[in-house]
Amino acid sequence: MSAPGAVACPICVQTMASSPLLLAVGMFAGLLAVLAATRLVATFLYGRTATDPATLVFAAIVLAGLGTLAGYLPARRASRLDPMPAPREE
Repeated sequence: MSAPGAVACPICVQTMASSPLLLAVGMFAGLLAVLAATRLVATFLYGRTATDPATLVFAAIVLAGLGTLAGYLPARRASRLDPMPAPREE
């Protein structure tokens, strides 16, 4: 919780600071899971292999965008909260 009168931008930055770490851990775990399940994944890909770099990069870009959005939306909400009644509401 930030101090009353704090500016919204630093609150967003502070709230989003943990997003890259969570995103990196999730992407690493997902990459390991995909590489472990290459035979199953290969049945769904037409004209590509399961370990195709273009496919993995595309998936990483999409997940990075979704992860950033998932970190930004709560950060924006937190920056718009009035700090005085917020502890009573949550």
